[in-house]
Amino acid sequence: MLRSEDWDQWYDVLLRAFGGTAEPAEERELWRRLTPCERSVGAWDGGEPVGTAGAFDFRLTVPGGASVPAAGVTMVGVSATHRRRGLLTAMMRRQLDDIRAWGEPLAVLTASEPVIYGRFGYAAATFGLHAEIDTGRVRLSVPAGTDDVRLRYVDPRAALDRCEAVYARTVAARPGMLARRPGWERLGVVEAETERDGASPTQCVLAERDGQVTGFARFRVRPQYTDAGHNGQVELQDLAGLDPVSEAALWRFLFGIDLTTSLKVRARPMDEAWQYQVSDIRRCGLRVRDQLYVRLVDVGAALQARTYQAPVDVVLEVEDPFCPWNAGRWRLSGDPKGAVCERTADAADLVLSVRELGAAYLGGVSLAALGAGGRVREVREGALAAAAVGFGSAVAPWLPHGF
Repeated sequence: MLRSEDWDQWYDVLLRAFGGTAEPAEERELWRRLTPCERSVGAWDGGEPVGTAGAFDFRLTVPGGASVPAAGVTMVGVSATHRRRGLLTAMMRRQLDDIRAWGEPLAVLTASEPVIYGRFGYAAATFGLHAEIDTGRVRLSVPAGTDDVRLRYVDPRAALDRCEAVYARTVAARPGMLARRPGWERLGVVEAETERDGASPTQCVLAERDGQVTGFARFRVRPQYTDAGHNGQVELQDLAGLDPVSEAALWRFLFGIDLTTSLKVRARPMDEAWQYQVSDIRRCGLRVRDQLYVRLVDVGAALQARTYQAPVDVVLEVEDPFCPWNAGRWRLSGDPKGAVCERTADAADLVLSVRELGAAYLGGVSLAALGAGGRVREVREGALAAAAVGFGSAVAPWLPHGF
C-alpha cells in the first residue's frame, strides 16, 4: 500500500514513465487529492520507487442502468531502468487480488498500449468518435423545440456545480459512464497555457429551459487567419444535455461561432445524434478510437449485475489463466428485468476467454462479431446469435473522460 508521504516520489516515477513532462501545480495537486493511497501499490528498489499502480473507487453504469462497483486502474508505470523484470505482472497480480478482496466485480482502465493489458484479461469495450467538422460547409438540422433553449456564457469555474449536476443526471442513461466522487469535476477546468498551444482559455456555455439548467458545453477557440479571411477552430472539451433539444442547441451554437470554420471533436459517443443532423457526413472527418478496457474480476457477480435486452439462457465456458477463480462453466439466465449467473456442470454452449466477456460486457461489442473473428467458439447451434442479441445495448456505451 502506498504511504501518503511517499506520494511525490511515487508520482514522479509515473510522470517519468510517460515522458517526464511536468504538470501544472494545480493539476498535480488535484491528482494528489484524488489518488486513493490505500488502493495504490508500488515497486521499490531499496529506497527508490520504480513502479506504480493505483485503482480509483468508481461506480460504472452497466446495461439496465445499474451502478456497479468498479476499480478504475490508473497511474500504471515502470521505470525504464527496471523493465522486463516482472514488476508490472507482480503489480497486476497484487491489484486484481485486492480488487477481488474488496468485492468489486469489475476492473476498468484506459490503455496507453493495448497489447500490454490483454494478457491480464482486459479488452476494449467502448469506443469514442473523433471528428473534424467543416462548419463552413456543413449545416445542422435541429429538432423542433431547439429554439426554446436559452444559451448563455458563464465562467467555467463558477459554473462547475451546475455542470456537474447535469453530468450526474446523465450517468444512469448510458453504459460505461462513471458516477464521480467530489473533486473529479475540477478536471474539466484545470489547464495549462502550454497545453492550449495558442487556443483560448476554456469557455463555457449553459443551456437552460424554463429557468432550469439542462446542458452545458466547455470548449476552446483557436483563432486562425489567412489572406482569405478568418478560419478559426472550435475545440470541444465536454458537452452534456438532459434532452435532445438542449443537446441540439449546444451543437448548433458550436457550429456557428463567429470567425471559425471547423469544429474539432474528440471521444464522443458512437451514436450521438449530431451525426444524423449534419448536411454532409463526409465533411465531418470521422475516426474511431478505443476507450474503456473492461476486465471481469468476478464473472458471476459481473454478469448478474447487468440486464439483457432479450432473454438469454446460455452456459459459458470461461478461460481465465490470470484469475483462475473465474475459469469453468457458468449458466447465465437473464432478460430485461434481471439476471442470475451461477456455476454449473452442464455442457457448454459457448467457449470464450474472460477478454471476450469484457469486450461484450457493456453492449458495444457484438459476441457474434467476436465469434466471426474466431474469439468465441459456438458449441450449441444458435447459442451465439441468441447471446449476441441479449448482450447488446440500445445505447452505445461511452466513457466520458479518462482517468
